[in-house]
Amino acid sequence: MTRVRVVVSGFVQGVFFRESCRQEAGRQGVAGWVRNDAAGTVTAEFEGDPAAVEAMVAWCRRGPAHAAVEGVEATTLEPTGSTRFEVR
Repeated sequence: MTRVRVVVSGFVQGVFFRESCRQEAGRQGVAGWVRNDAAGTVTAEFEGDPAAVEAMVAWCRRGPAHAAVEGVEATTLEPTGSTRFEVR
């Protein structure tokens, strides 16, 4: 198991980024959370199989159809044992 926090910048709020992220996490079988930040970024944490977590990080580099992702900062964290994914 691995856990990664990403901060996604660009035009990423108001484009269904969080809901699309939740759906993709479900497809990948990844736990964690996603939220909008006051700075206009989106922060998410993904936990699960390393390949699935990497797929989520790659998805964040694209985002949903109407997003314009400019950057993704990823930080590896200690797994917490999360078993579900939530939108905050």
